[in-house]
Amino acid sequence: MSLPHRKTTAPVIAGAVLVTALLSGCSLFASEPDDGGRPTPSTSQTPSPVGPTEAPAPTLRPELSADENLAFFDFVNTATLAADPSGAGRSFIDGLVAAGFDKSAMQVTSDLTTRDTPADSIQFSVLFQGECLIGQYGPASGGYHGAVRPALGTGGCLIGSTRPIDW
Repeated sequence: MSLPHRKTTAPVIAGAVLVTALLSGCSLFASEPDDGGRPTPSTSQTPSPVGPTEAPAPTLRPELSADENLAFFDFVNTATLAADPSGAGRSFIDGLVAAGFDKSAMQVTSDLTTRDTPADSIQFSVLFQGECLIGQYGPASGGYHGAVRPALGTGGCLIGSTRPIDW
């Protein structure tokens, strides 16, 4: 009956030996204090910030391409949704204008269908440096999405019916 006892104690003893060896190995690399074991005052250091630092918010860079301004376009539209979760087309246009985009270069689809029910999604765009910054929002599109696409031959960005931006 002593055999099962050996099977259970052997791993415990081996584990204890391993932990002891690891801990004593760590002490081999520790330096001996020069002052007889008394603590020494440390130099004051400025504490470093804990956690990741936030990247600066993107800004509109009119001299750059549409691709290089997509992050700012998305930033503005995400902020618009935070302020107005309904995601109305006018809210997106007003947010983009307030951020510095040219209102005369914008297009937006209707918020309502031809049956006066809310549209499953709306699209809005800015013709920018010969390309199109396009945003889409609504339940059918799975939330907000932004992209850069080539301008159409018509000089616009959106296919189909758009509504006038006359406010």
